[in-house]
Amino acid sequence: MELQSNIIFLVEIIGTVAFASSGAMVAVRKKLDLFGIIVLGVITAVGGGMLRDLMIGKIPPIMFRNPVYVFAAFLTVLVLFILFRLRPALLGGTYMEGYERIMNILDAVGLGAFTVAGIDTGVAAGYGSYHFLIIFLGVITGIGGGILRDIMAGETPFVLKKHIYACASIAGACLYTFCLEYTDSDLPMLLSALLVVAIRLLASHYRWDLPGIRTDDE
Repeated sequence: MELQSNIIFLVEIIGTVAFASSGAMVAVRKKLDLFGIIVLGVITAVGGGMLRDLMIGKIPPIMFRNPVYVFAAFLTVLVLFILFRLRPALLGGTYMEGYERIMNILDAVGLGAFTVAGIDTGVAAGYGSYHFLIIFLGVITGIGGGILRDIMAGETPFVLKKHIYACASIAGACLYTFCLEYTDSDLPMLLSALLVVAIRLLASHYRWDLPGIRTDDE
């Protein structure tokens, strides 16, 4: 059990680093100052968990009672700021292509980890029999920070328009919730997280998007 908790914690830290990095990069592209970069980076990393906790009445949210994820996000953003401040050339060319490729993988891992962690939080709070609720808690934990990031940056949330991001989280959350009805083992958690990662990476690689409606001026 302790080993499982350590593994989950490690994966969540990886996801926190990836989410914080994505928030910081949005802030850099928006030409925000250091404070703005820190705020967007941290809110992307922990915003989903904060929304989840507020929904189920965990006051104050875990990010304030156990701020390890906030510190991890803050350090990630600070390192990136110093790095890009000293070496602005890293923001262009082949460096960014490699960086974004690695971050995309870590982001997928984080999405899977936070999705199942959100469901576990709902179950632990006594809402395991409310299937729609715990699925929503899992999804909002995974994508909530990105939504807050984009709203604060004045953009249409990425999850509403690109690469089946939210749908990957929904698929994993549904699978995990279904499996919880039949077993208490750790395997469903792993399989559900892997499903999220697989869908997210495939959607990103093959540029899968849900159908939309084209207007006459497009």
